[in-house]
Amino acid sequence: MCQTCGCALPDHLQHASSEHDVHTVAVLEGLKAHNDAAAGHNRAHFDRAGLLVVNLMSSPGAGKTRLLEATIEALGGRHRLAVIEGDLETENDARRIRAKGVPAVQITTGSACHLDATMVHRALHALPLEDLDILFIENVGNLVCPASFDLGQHASVTLLSTPEGDDKPLKYPVMFRQSDLVLITKADLLPVLDDFEVAAVEAHMRRLASPAPVLALSSRTGPLDAWLAWLETGLAERRRHVFRPAPDGERLLTRPGAPYHAPDHAQDHPLDSSRSPAP
Repeated sequence: MCQTCGCALPDHLQHASSEHDVHTVAVLEGLKAHNDAAAGHNRAHFDRAGLLVVNLMSSPGAGKTRLLEATIEALGGRHRLAVIEGDLETENDARRIRAKGVPAVQITTGSACHLDATMVHRALHALPLEDLDILFIENVGNLVCPASFDLGQHASVTLLSTPEGDDKPLKYPVMFRQSDLVLITKADLLPVLDDFEVAAVEAHMRRLASPAPVLALSSRTGPLDAWLAWLETGLAERRRHVFRPAPDGERLLTRPGAPYHAPDHAQDHPLDSSRSPAP
């Protein structure tokens, strides 16, 4: 069980009947409220900087880091990229990203099976947000908990690798309903996996009432055109809505892509993750 999100909370606590149950539910609700406040704080930083932030989620081994490497190779000459990596242990993935010439900050969560907004906020202090165009957050490999925690991202993308089977949207509906895009990875294996149907994944998404596009690709052999076009469209959309807060609270539009320089009173300040929400 993840000690930070109550992911194995027994069903009976959803209908708390004892004082202990009520206390447990209240604490978990407090944790989520604290996370949502931190996510809003992160999103304000991202919007001021005028960058697109994409949260990548999947089970372990679905190909998130390999996709990022291929994306860096394709977009690195056109856009300024950075990555926040999430894993229980090691800096292996961050090293792979840095080897491509892109800044990467590793978050090691210990026992936590997902990233949360406070973890991401700490990582932001190591990145030059005003000098970036796209920030990728590679979440911890897990098809359950990451979907429940807003990080301040503008879009969530779930990767589903062909060896996993095409029924995962129905087995993990919360994750896939949260997705703005589903990427079927390792598509180069489709010719030898006769039990995986791309059309079935799309049908499952519509059954979940999700309009998210479903794209199949291979990070190893390509092409990545549809994925890259989706990113370009998202970045252009973000830049059309870039704003900075004026002293009187109005939203002032900024020139697309222009860096935002916060006033002295609005400089970054670490969120105190040691503060526990009130029970």
